[in-house]
Amino acid sequence: MSEERTTPHWLLALGQEPPPAEVELDGARYGLSRVFKHDFFAYTALYEGRAGRIVLKIGRKAPFLGLPLGWIGRLHSWHESEVFREVQDLEIVPRFTGRWGEHGVTHEFVEGHPLERGERVSDEFFALLAAGLAEIHRRGLAYVDLEKCENVLVGSDGRPYLFDFQISWRWPFAFLRGRWPVTWIAGRFQAGDRYHLAKLQLRTRPDLFSPEELAAAKRKPWLVRLHGGLTRPFTLLRRFVLRRVDPARKRGERGRVGAGGRSDAELDARTP
Repeated sequence: MSEERTTPHWLLALGQEPPPAEVELDGARYGLSRVFKHDFFAYTALYEGRAGRIVLKIGRKAPFLGLPLGWIGRLHSWHESEVFREVQDLEIVPRFTGRWGEHGVTHEFVEGHPLERGERVSDEFFALLAAGLAEIHRRGLAYVDLEKCENVLVGSDGRPYLFDFQISWRWPFAFLRGRWPVTWIAGRFQAGDRYHLAKLQLRTRPDLFSPEELAAAKRKPWLVRLHGGLTRPFTLLRRFVLRRVDPARKRGERGRVGAGGRSDAELDARTP
């Protein structure tokens, strides 16, 4: 049996602080059931109680190399909760259940699994997702993070759900809302959403495209090309550094957690 490997506490959103075993929300108590993810920016877990099941996401609280970063967690939590409030009536979004403290955001738990490359979802799946995304865009928002399959949930009812709005675009001020250049910026992010939505469909249900739609789906917006060119070197550098400072080898995105609240790497390490 190999030695257990763990992620350094300074790479975790909660640092050395243990995850809350129980949370209270609107007078109802929920106990920790399963940790979904714990990375540099956030801790996300399932909590259960008599009132049902909720997902709690806590933004960064711990300092990093002596620098206080709690303000980042508070900002992310505030931003995500504001986006949730603007889209919570949509069928593709889980019901927003409120803030938890200064760093926490909660929403209802939707039974399902992350979309997987090659998965054959229903014929209506992407039409429903596209319709919901179009309404998000109509409200002046953009999801921004559709590049990864795992950010789309396939519900047990077969329907699509979006749940992670941490980096979504939302103009936070009344000033210039609905006017240029805010609308122009939003439009660029929304074009990226449509492109990445088409890419997700190419990875799962390309048979639903007409030849014209297939050709259009492969045309990458200039902002997506620019973003990829600028961020690719930093992404490769981040992966290089993390492979050396984080001995916990995790599958997929770093910080994902497996069954029972242990990381995939910790589960692997316990395998003879």
